[in-house]
Amino acid sequence: MQCKVLVCVVLLALIKHGSSSEIQASPNTNTSLPCNVSIPGDKIQVSLININWTRDGSEVASFGEATAQIKDGFSWGAADFINGDFSLTILKASLSLQGMYECKVSYNFSSLHSSNVTFTILATPSLTVPQQWVVLEKETTLECHASGFYPPPVSFSWTRGGQVIQPPHQVEGKLTPDGYYTAVSNLTFYASREDKNVTFSCKVSHEGTHQELDFHLNITHLPYVRLSVVPSPSKYTPLTFYCDVESFYPEEMSVSWFQNGTALPDPPLTHQIPEQTFRTRRYFTLGPEQRQKQGKVECAVNQPGVMSPVSASADLDKLDPQDEAPVLTKSAKASVAMMCISIVLVFLLCFGFSWRRRDEKQKSLNVSGIILPPRLVVGEKGRVTLSIEGRQVDRVQTAWFLNNTPIFDTSHTGCSTGSVFITLSCLSEPNEETSSSA
Repeated sequence: MQCKVLVCVVLLALIKHGSSSEIQASPNTNTSLPCNVSIPGDKIQVSLININWTRDGSEVASFGEATAQIKDGFSWGAADFINGDFSLTILKASLSLQGMYECKVSYNFSSLHSSNVTFTILATPSLTVPQQWVVLEKETTLECHASGFYPPPVSFSWTRGGQVIQPPHQVEGKLTPDGYYTAVSNLTFYASREDKNVTFSCKVSHEGTHQELDFHLNITHLPYVRLSVVPSPSKYTPLTFYCDVESFYPEEMSVSWFQNGTALPDPPLTHQIPEQTFRTRRYFTLGPEQRQKQGKVECAVNQPGVMSPVSASADLDKLDPQDEAPVLTKSAKASVAMMCISIVLVFLLCFGFSWRRRDEKQKSLNVSGIILPPRLVVGEKGRVTLSIEGRQVDRVQTAWFLNNTPIFDTSHTGCSTGSVFITLSCLSEPNEETSSSA
């Protein structure tokens, strides 16, 4: 009995009141909260040891009369108690386990040790620059996101080619539903061609730690866009537009067509040109019903990093007037040409036939009746005339007959008339004079 009292007196003399300490840990890591006591003597009865761990006044672990109780999320090594190690381990540290922890140790109802530990989470931020596409010679804003950090605040700075272009500035950040913080820093500048291969960097300082994210810019070249229409022979047939997109970069792009809310993407067909940019032509066809709706037709070019796409638009009323004279297609023009040729051939045939009839008619000869003189005198010459008309009348030969007797005394043969002079005699009775001529 005297020995037990002596031991108790010695233990009371060795009581240690530990000072407060602070411990920080990363999320989801195991962290030990120390509680160590030096107990004199070679033999310690574990049944006489009493341990109590609390967090902000609430008990999380206890040991007494050789019985241990500990809440989920904590652990300790009971085998180490005999060595005076009563440390508590926090499993998978989280924000909800932060607080003031207190360790109390007594032996045989005599207090031996008491210490406080402040436990906090230290979460370093993760850095991202989500948008690294910029538009050449246009005002561009880059964002650097620091997310998942605790506690606030953080400090941002920006560098270009190792040179500071935006000095450090502190940002408190916003609290997220999971209890951590996120913050954003903006860098606004005009991108030039010299920025293409330069290293940019976003730097963040947090609770004595420094992080840096390096990146290169992707520079977008805005295109030249031109909208045209393929002539259509009729307003009742489909109408095709084409959109010429030139001098753009990078090759990744898409074209959106709009006409009264209707969009139609088209597969790309690109060709690289010497300036290391690209060009393409995209088509979009309006059906007859869409043509009747009229309205504005727009070709919009979507590129990485471009918030406002470059576009070209035209009024369908001007590009495709409904009362415009129809434009003949190649097949229609060929049909019209064949029709004209047919008409000319028919005309030529008719004209040739008429000319032939006329020619044949002119080849025939017209012979008039015999024209006698109005008066003939017996014993004198009289003229009997015959008219012949027609082509090549000079080749016509004439013969005269009187009472079926050939008359060869022809004094004149003309080209168009034939004449003969004859002398007639007449038989007369005595004492009677009668004269006649033929």
